[in-house]
Amino acid sequence: MRILHVMEATIGGTRRHLRDVACGQAHAGHEVAVIASAEREPSVRGDFEQMRAAGVQVRELAMVRSIKPRLDASHAKAIATQLRESRPEIVHTHSSKAGALGRWASLRTGIGRRVHTPHTFAFLFDAMFSARKRRLFRTIEVQLGRRTDRLVAVSRGEAETIARSGVIEPARVRVVENGIDPEPWRRAEPLAPQQLGLPAGATVVLVVGLLNSAKGQDLALRALAACERPDAHLLLAGHGEMDAELRTLAAELGIAERAHFLGWRDDVPRLMASCDVLCLPSRWEALPYAVLEAMAAGRAVVASRVDGARDLVQEGTSGFLCEVGDVAGLAASLARAIDLAAPQRAALGAAGRARFDAGYTIDHMVRGLDAVYSELL
Repeated sequence: MRILHVMEATIGGTRRHLRDVACGQAHAGHEVAVIASAEREPSVRGDFEQMRAAGVQVRELAMVRSIKPRLDASHAKAIATQLRESRPEIVHTHSSKAGALGRWASLRTGIGRRVHTPHTFAFLFDAMFSARKRRLFRTIEVQLGRRTDRLVAVSRGEAETIARSGVIEPARVRVVENGIDPEPWRRAEPLAPQQLGLPAGATVVLVVGLLNSAKGQDLALRALAACERPDAHLLLAGHGEMDAELRTLAAELGIAERAHFLGWRDDVPRLMASCDVLCLPSRWEALPYAVLEAMAAGRAVVASRVDGARDLVQEGTSGFLCEVGDVAGLAASLARAIDLAAPQRAALGAAGRARFDAGYTIDHMVRGLDAVYSELL
């Protein structure tokens, strides 16, 4: 099968999703090509090399997140040219900008069946975009949705959100859940407490993700302060636009000595092995990789009921859930996890690991996408 993936948002979980899907499909014997941007995160070029090593044809196109009509038009034309040259059977677009440009190019050329994975819709981000922009984004998605052959949700929760949004008829929505390779998370050795600036005997809560409003680190800081567990320390792994603001908030809350800003890390499996609890305070998700990683590693999870997390975390069995944006609820859930004896937390982690093994591997994800594509050919 000839497959072309198009992505602008090569950051965070979407970046990882593209790499794992493209490499997995190439290993499965498909002819895979990728058009992607490195404008948001130049380090993604390392992923491009991994994909090339797996046999994926990668073309870098400097797409940008913001709307720039002339530049966007030139990029859409470049994608159309690529379609005419390679004639893929499937044009699989990801996230908002590439979703618009790639589907337009497919419609303009008449080449490829159109599959789109939104990785959450931008028009849902009320704290990140104005009401005017969100109306525009939704209008674009509705117009493109009418000409999209299949829309892929990466969790059942996201599929429910898509159905409520009205951007596409539910009959054309399919669920293919994200998957990861569990081995790096299972063989990782923990770091010594002093390597992370932690006192001996601390209960360690880990938050992983870009430092922005969507990921909700501000909620985690407020919850740590509110739960009044002085032996609990918060590790924040990630970089982003809210770094300075979050450091200021930690100081204002009086928890600066217990909130450890680690910046971008390439040893997240070791951080996961070093923590007692994985906290996901997000305001929006599709299916959070951090929760999958915690499950693979056998760690207890405290999470907000965002799309994907509420599918993955079994309340009281593998972790604890709270309502989105509810600081008091997050604090209570953190306190429950922190107060457990180590064997009880380990039992939560073991339940999460068993759930992971039942269906969240890369192979499951690749085979699920194969089934979606096969419906169209």
